[in-house]
Amino acid sequence: MKPLKWLKLRGDSVKIERINTDLKREISKILANDVQDKNVGFVTVIDVETSNDLSLAKVYVTVLNDEKKEQVMKALSKAKGFVRSQLFSRVELRKIPDLRFVYDESIGRAYRIEELIKEVDENV
Repeated sequence: MKPLKWLKLRGDSVKIERINTDLKREISKILANDVQDKNVGFVTVIDVETSNDLSLAKVYVTVLNDEKKEQVMKALSKAKGFVRSQLFSRVELRKIPDLRFVYDESIGRAYRIEELIKEVDENV
């Protein structure tokens, strides 16, 4: 009897989620401890989304100082090859996906929404 299709898909999505978690953990460690560029020091990895074929991983990041966002994103782009080379020895994958660093603006939006709610509460 063949396994149900949705069970296979669920198994694949569990595998991808495990890979995403592993990549997030290891990329965070590499950025914090191994990358020499000082602009990368205050980067937080928020999430990682890997494509189903494991060819691409979008790494969502935020920075402590929004004013340095452009500098940090350029530094991450330059460090991409180094980060991938470090991942080879840390993550059990045959092929490390290409990394694409994406600035995650959701934290900033959440902060602005919180400030607006506080302002409304004060005026009521």
